[in-house]
Amino acid sequence: MRYAICFTPPMGDPLSAAAASWLGRSVYSGEPVEPPSIAGLSLSEIAFHTAAPRRFGFHAMIMAPFRLAPGTDESQLLKALMHFTSAETPFEIERMEVTRLDHCWALAPQVPSQVMHLLAGRIVQAFDRFRAPLGDEEIERSDPDRLTAPQFTNLHRWGDPFVMDEFRFHLKLTGLLNAAVEKRLEAILRELFEPHLKEPLVVDSLALLIEEEAGAPMRVHSQHPLGKISARPRSHRGRRMPIEPCLPAETVPRSAASRSA
Repeated sequence: MRYAICFTPPMGDPLSAAAASWLGRSVYSGEPVEPPSIAGLSLSEIAFHTAAPRRFGFHAMIMAPFRLAPGTDESQLLKALMHFTSAETPFEIERMEVTRLDHCWALAPQVPSQVMHLLAGRIVQAFDRFRAPLGDEEIERSDPDRLTAPQFTNLHRWGDPFVMDEFRFHLKLTGLLNAAVEKRLEAILRELFEPHLKEPLVVDSLALLIEEEAGAPMRVHSQHPLGKISARPRSHRGRRMPIEPCLPAETVPRSAASRSA
């Protein structure tokens, strides 16, 4: 069993529905979702280009999948996550966009979010005590010879090359693509997702994802609202929340290529 701490929009958010359809699987239920009908792009092509992100589901990775450290258990992790999120403040990312990221397509902020960057760093530090050390095989899967010096240091200190100064908030839409396919998918992905990116992205919860066995698809185990429940205004996409100048307890039921490897 592995766990990961991520951001993903609420299950009822139109962006979640669009992403589940494109990827062919809901990160909440884990069930297959009927893909969109796209002229000039077959269902098999969609399935091929989305195979990697489909296994991990639609999410932005914050703390990469980890096994629990000896002496810790799931109930302790959940309790710590509920305590952590209750002390955080919801915020918005003003503008998300469809963008290229390391020969993949993803959704990412048009302007990097300092608030999200700082939140991600706090999460990695706060929950490192729950992470079992990486084994030699796990380290090799990260292809350490291709990492920069800071990424190599992160891998051995935090179990993930792409944290702290190397972190970039994004929600992946495809696996690795060649240049011709990248160009071909660009207009399709913009047409599918840009209608859902007109409003700021509200970051008002964190999700705990689980991988029940090695190689199994990941899904949302529980979602944890930021801030005290009693103090939070009701919000949804289309209703703006305060955006901080630097831009930056309870769980829901289970049914509710890459650094994730």
